[in-house]
Amino acid sequence: MKKLQINGLQTMVKIFVMVLPILSIQNKTWGQSAIDSTKQETTFSGSLGLTNNGFSIIPSFSFNKPAAIILLSWMKDKFSVDPDFRVTPDGQKGSMLLWFRYQPIRGKQFTLRTGIHPAINWIPIQLVENGIKQDFLQLRRFVAWELAPSFKVTEKFRLGIYYLQGNGLQSNSIRTTHFITLNSTISNIPITKKLNFTFIPVIYYLYLDGTDGKYFSATGILSHKKSPFTLQSSFNKTIKSNIPANKDFLWNVSVVYNFKMAMVNLNK
Repeated sequence: MKKLQINGLQTMVKIFVMVLPILSIQNKTWGQSAIDSTKQETTFSGSLGLTNNGFSIIPSFSFNKPAAIILLSWMKDKFSVDPDFRVTPDGQKGSMLLWFRYQPIRGKQFTLRTGIHPAINWIPIQLVENGIKQDFLQLRRFVAWELAPSFKVTEKFRLGIYYLQGNGLQSNSIRTTHFITLNSTISNIPITKKLNFTFIPVIYYLYLDGTDGKYFSATGILSHKKSPFTLQSSFNKTIKSNIPANKDFLWNVSVVYNFKMAMVNLNK
């Protein structure tokens, strides 16, 4: 285990400042050129967010610190590669996932997605060597797979189930994870002529190496029709749990920049 020093704040800000103007230009270009969707070959989309408390995919796991969250997706036909990067400003806590996803069913009302990812995360720990306390970052490795059916009830209401099964690759961390959710999305609720609100409530069950818990979480998203930025807030409430170090209530607020581009083969 190596001692690591990471100056995450300066790097994070520099990346955000450099990438944002480029994505803004590309986002406008995509909006003007995506007229014939039948010729669309590959899409590149994602979001860059800053939050006061970085949540994991599983909402009961959080950094308990501000974080930057970068979600990206390259999609062609029914396949996609989706990097997921989350890190605190000091770089002392973070995670990196690389999703490989496939949608065998992508209909107008019903969709089915499956995927697999390798992942690493890191946390600060303190060890005593020769009577001297030293701070280290512990790197942990995981492999997980998912299954996500979703059904569109109306244009603004969707129901879904999400299952994630994870496996830790080292003996000193969680070895087996089962994460099952019943989720819904109520989208494009008009607040004003240009402001919309989306609400995503979730009930889920979490199993970790013989301990388990039941939870309720929800996310609210405020968006403007002419802006790529959204204001988001999430919370997570424990219903019942015997998972060690479980927190009864977690919340965050995030500012997120969203973008989408298409690469089109005009020769077809």
